[in-house]
Amino acid sequence: MALCNGDSKLEINAEQNGSCEGAVVILDAGAQYGKVIDRRVREMCVRSEILPLDTPAFVIKEQGYRAIIISGGPASVYAEDAPRFDPAIFTMGKPVLGICYGMQLMNKVFLGTVHKKSVREDGVFTIGLDNTCSLFRGLQKEELVLLTHGDSVDKVADGFKVVAQSGSIIAAIANEQKKLYGTQFHPEVDLTERGTEMLRNFLFEIAACTSNFTVQNRQQDCINEIQKKVDKSKVLVLLSGGVDSTVCTALLNKALDQDQVIAVHIDNGFMRKRESQSVEEALTKLGIKLKVVNAAHTFYNGTTTLPISDEDRTPRKRISKTLNTTTNPEEKRKIIGDTFVNVANKVIGEMNLKPEDVFLAQGTLRPDLIESASHLASGKAAVIKTHHNDTELIRKLRDEGKVIEPLKDFHKDEVRALGRELGLPEEIVCRHPFPGPGLSIRVICAEEPYICKDFAETNNILKIITDFSASVKKPHALLQRVKSCMSDEEEDKLMQITSLHSLNAFLLPIKTVGVQGDCRSYSYVCGVTSKESPHWESLMFLARLIPRMCHTVNRVVYVFGSHVKEPPTDITPTFLTAGVLGTLRQADFVAHAILRESGYSGKISQMPIILTPLHFDRDPLQKQPSCRRSVVVRTFITSDFMTGIPAQPGNHIPEEVVLKMVTEIKKIPGISRVMYDLTSKPPGTTEWE
Repeated sequence: MALCNGDSKLEINAEQNGSCEGAVVILDAGAQYGKVIDRRVREMCVRSEILPLDTPAFVIKEQGYRAIIISGGPASVYAEDAPRFDPAIFTMGKPVLGICYGMQLMNKVFLGTVHKKSVREDGVFTIGLDNTCSLFRGLQKEELVLLTHGDSVDKVADGFKVVAQSGSIIAAIANEQKKLYGTQFHPEVDLTERGTEMLRNFLFEIAACTSNFTVQNRQQDCINEIQKKVDKSKVLVLLSGGVDSTVCTALLNKALDQDQVIAVHIDNGFMRKRESQSVEEALTKLGIKLKVVNAAHTFYNGTTTLPISDEDRTPRKRISKTLNTTTNPEEKRKIIGDTFVNVANKVIGEMNLKPEDVFLAQGTLRPDLIESASHLASGKAAVIKTHHNDTELIRKLRDEGKVIEPLKDFHKDEVRALGRELGLPEEIVCRHPFPGPGLSIRVICAEEPYICKDFAETNNILKIITDFSASVKKPHALLQRVKSCMSDEEEDKLMQITSLHSLNAFLLPIKTVGVQGDCRSYSYVCGVTSKESPHWESLMFLARLIPRMCHTVNRVVYVFGSHVKEPPTDITPTFLTAGVLGTLRQADFVAHAILRESGYSGKISQMPIILTPLHFDRDPLQKQPSCRRSVVVRTFITSDFMTGIPAQPGNHIPEEVVLKMVTEIKKIPGISRVMYDLTSKPPGTTEWE
């Protein structure tokens, strides 16, 4: 298998062996997209290595690196606890590209200033750039890029010039003479439309790298790693039936004797409709001997140990609530991850094997580790969500050397390519990802509505946004705040949209997980409703605009149905009970059946269906209790699963397919309304929890 990307053992030119001559070093400041930078560089057949931000300059020089890229990160350069670094990296004569935090660091070293601005930028923006700058040569004077930051360059360092701007905010700086460049935006992600060309300019035009580094036979590298680590021991692999765990199992089967591999499918009670049955049938066809364990009751009543509180830094622990009474998404994930290990140990015991003599194999991917802030992927990344395969218990087993993760340096598309190389059928290789915790993280559990002190003010801002054409005629204290977050072009577009369409936007009293400025956010969902048929392009524009103006909003949904006059301000108490899961399971089954029948399943990377505790259309005067729930359809298109966009009806997916989903889901008993997630990643994550 020959690819120009990846991060496993590599066949390299003889002159490179034993050193990093001609390679690019990526200094990790804790970015969620740090590994994506590495991947993009290797896609261009340039060798790259990820090292900590505090790597000394003399080490970089001694190893022979040709250029330096500094990643983004969640810290502030002016903070007392800012990550340490060696300022000599900027004066050693190597070309440097600083991305986001990396640009701010560069500017500060050369006596420029960085300040926290009143306006955050989180999302896709049009920037104006100087295409005479070497970094932007061959590009247009305006380009779409991803910006995720609260801090901004204020005073530009001596010797540098501004080469890109987003409104009044500095988006890129350069010192062409010293070959030092900084971008506030992220050129490495798909959402920056021509970011690859910017990186290519840096690598080949500025740093004079050569495109002679190829990754050969990663399959054999994985097999060698498995054989070396396992030797004659046995390996327990937990199989969900998704592409990651199936490819992992296929690798184990090829690397080891069949009696060494114990493949177990644990039905945790959160599987899709008929999922366990279809997984068993599919894997049996592949010749994989599978043991199916029904552990639904164990998971429902599972617990784990947690810190006494978020602020408590002592070793003291508390026992969590049982999973079926837990509402916190992080606690849900940790309970599920630890329960998987406990069930696996029970299986090992039933087979008269000792846990210490058995390895645990997982299909963990690089994005899982980055979002969990695992040291295997990044030393400084913030936790966005704990993946069930990267809990504290799993990390303890890793430290003991008992975990096999042959795909830990792979991204999703690379795993699919490896699966094809192993001969897996296309229906398995191209399956939509389904998380190990299953439907449990697609139920928004809650005991009470989420309404903070900023609820009313944020609703007022949303009213100004969706009624902008009328609001500008009646000056409001918050109007200037809204205007300050937009360019002139965006203001004109918002004026046009709100003149043509009768829209209403409001906060929903629930929380979901998002990512803003490389940090985890856990906050409101904004609902948008319309008196006429949805104009999707306008709705997508609003979904990009709203989280930028309201930093307590990380997700925007369109609410199908009649105009919402009275948005819900309470919730239907919701936990992981059999009835709740049954409702979601049916909604998920219906929506995916319609997507498959339409022939558009391959066009959508993933489509989580989410159950929320929201009951619309109740007359507040009658004081009718909240007893129904609403469903969200979350279509997602991505190539790297680190960033992505929602599928726009009428563009990426036929509108009639989406409307058919809405009609059929509404027929399920207990469903109030259906919503459509309009949010890109960032600020929203792929999953809602």
